[in-house]
Amino acid sequence: MKKIAFYSFVLFTLHTYAQPAAKHFLAFDSLAKRWDEAMPLGNGMLGALIWQKEDKLRISLDRADLWDERDAIDLSKFNFKWVQQQVAKNDYDTVHRLGDDPYESFPYPTKIPAGALEFDISKLGKIKAVSLDIATALCTVEFVNGVRFNNYIHATNNTGYFGFENLSSAANMPELMIPNYTDATNNAAGNSVEGQGLKRLGYAKGTVTKTKNRILYHQPTTKNNYYEILVQWQVLPGNRYIGQWTITNNKPASLPLLSTTAKEPTGWDSHAKWWSTYWSQSSISIPDEVLEKQYYLEMYKLGCVARKAAPAITLQAIWTADNGSLPPWKGDFHHDLNTQLSYWPSYTGNHLQEATTYTNWLWGVRAENKKFTKQYFGVDGLDVPGVTTISGKAMGGWIQYSLSPSTSSWLAQHFYWQWRYSMNEFFLQQRAYPYLHEVATFIENITYLQNGQRKIALSSSPEYHDNDIKAWFKNYTNYDLSLYKFALSAAAEVAAAMHKSEEAKHWKNILQQFPDFDVNETGLTIALNQNLDESHRHHAQLMAIYPIAQLDVNNAEDKKIIDLSLRRLEEEGTRNWCGYSFSWAACIYARAQHADSAVKQLQIFANNFCSINSFHLNGDQKGGKYSSFTYRPFTLEGNFAFAQGVHELLLQSKDHYIEVFPAVPKNWKDVSFNSLRAEGAFLISAKKENAVPTQVKVFAEKGGVLRIRLPFKTWVANNKPQQKIKVTGNNILEVQMLKGQTILFENGYE
Repeated sequence: MKKIAFYSFVLFTLHTYAQPAAKHFLAFDSLAKRWDEAMPLGNGMLGALIWQKEDKLRISLDRADLWDERDAIDLSKFNFKWVQQQVAKNDYDTVHRLGDDPYESFPYPTKIPAGALEFDISKLGKIKAVSLDIATALCTVEFVNGVRFNNYIHATNNTGYFGFENLSSAANMPELMIPNYTDATNNAAGNSVEGQGLKRLGYAKGTVTKTKNRILYHQPTTKNNYYEILVQWQVLPGNRYIGQWTITNNKPASLPLLSTTAKEPTGWDSHAKWWSTYWSQSSISIPDEVLEKQYYLEMYKLGCVARKAAPAITLQAIWTADNGSLPPWKGDFHHDLNTQLSYWPSYTGNHLQEATTYTNWLWGVRAENKKFTKQYFGVDGLDVPGVTTISGKAMGGWIQYSLSPSTSSWLAQHFYWQWRYSMNEFFLQQRAYPYLHEVATFIENITYLQNGQRKIALSSSPEYHDNDIKAWFKNYTNYDLSLYKFALSAAAEVAAAMHKSEEAKHWKNILQQFPDFDVNETGLTIALNQNLDESHRHHAQLMAIYPIAQLDVNNAEDKKIIDLSLRRLEEEGTRNWCGYSFSWAACIYARAQHADSAVKQLQIFANNFCSINSFHLNGDQKGGKYSSFTYRPFTLEGNFAFAQGVHELLLQSKDHYIEVFPAVPKNWKDVSFNSLRAEGAFLISAKKENAVPTQVKVFAEKGGVLRIRLPFKTWVANNKPQQKIKVTGNNILEVQMLKGQTILFENGYE
């Protein structure tokens, strides 16, 4: 058993964790001096960043659903057909004015910051250690004189806790720092990356009410909306005190009274139990210590930002920039890759509960998205704006992706994955099938038949040619084509699973009307007559390799296309890549079974594109060694794509089969993972010892046909099922497993 002292008057008894270990924790000898290097805490709805601003210990406070949703873009003034007409006339300035300019010109809609707590530490002396125990999500600051500051956000209750112990004088009371919504000096126009000044929102001044042990802040926003921050604390004997805080949205803030006699802070046991359960879901062990630590920090952040009842993960989630301005890109929901990548590790990592954050939110804004689809595209079905508010409303921006006709096709993959990785019949019936049905209906309606082939008026590849009229293509981009093909194929599959055979046949027929991917000597192109001819941050043309996985390296013809495509990627280089480009590339290289290249991308990401606290800062932080982008706007998608990059080295779910250790470098002698999840609701564990794969264990959560490619040619099956194990093409084993059954495959060493 392991004991951790949270406050000096109480000890907590916890279960011993197999992982994460202390080597995975964040540990420094001083507090960070920047908010984007701070110690992060969170529970999906509330977030905190612990750092030092001048001589104050600062806790930046945030809440996920604090939004200003005033409209900037006016979709009544234009639509997809009108855009087609402007492109045909080569008159794109009008499109910029209506579709793009409002995003830059208006400060709203936007995620908004909440406030901060500060503690004067000028008289406490030198800091000895600052640590974040990611096993329990507990941050501790220790001073040389013995003073200790502890804080955490409860895993499931919307309450943050803090406390000092060993103070030699009166308690160091907190100050509540409120955002400068009314400061005339904070009125900078800025751009969407830099963040505009808060005064531009035009909010009335908030009110702060203080009593001896309590501070309440009430901030009006817009349309009679408001939020409140409540802080209260209690001085304890022996120069100690504990406190708590919360943030509410359109609801009066309240907190339970703190007890001076309680044996433990309220809720610690349930908080620790949640994190214990979270970490017990899966684990990995790899010999690269930097990558392994980064992996566990990514999975920690996933646990901080994803909760079933919370909104989906935005660009910064619950860690809105604490720099006196609005967050980069307004902290919005970007669906051209950002929200999608953020949930990649949830599936293989066996965190399906966290993944439902995304599908629940998408389902919740579905009515708003259907309204948008009818208004902007003029057809039935379901599409989603590429850039949205928390309620799913379009925000504008470069309309090739902010109003793209293929966004919902990519989002639908998460409904498909949630079903395929869980095999949950209820989710199939109530979520996956209806969502994919509506997306497929939209694809059928937005495209048209010409000479037996299905066409679309305009197509694009995210951010290729930026916001120029050349960003529109008259033929399918491989990005759009990959997404449409996936959505129709998945719609047919879920219809068949629902025993709707005629509907499944219909979607298959529509699918056959789409052309093949455009491929030439450079591999997958951007579009017909448009090769990848520059270094580009968004690997849209490679969607068919990953994440859509329509090409399989174990197929000879597909392998040729994959290898050519990666050669072209390397020829153009990484000068215009962002951090997420490297972590996404790691997944692509892993699918190509280029293990060393995949690992190199992960190493570059971790070493060059992350802050000291592991936050992805987009730009190359070591002077532009790998990229010309050297700025530092924090966003999360690169972090989570990194975690999935590690998963892809170890386990891959492909076209209804599983591959174990598909891309492990030869110099990685000892590698293992436990309870990673594969499609079909199979939990897989495996070991590689002294460079030799030794065993693979498969647990069938729901039962069904297991199709698996083992990392050894000969094998012995323990707990062998009565059903016969067949060996099919590409050395794929096939066996019918029962619900709850386990098979252990061991290396036959032939």
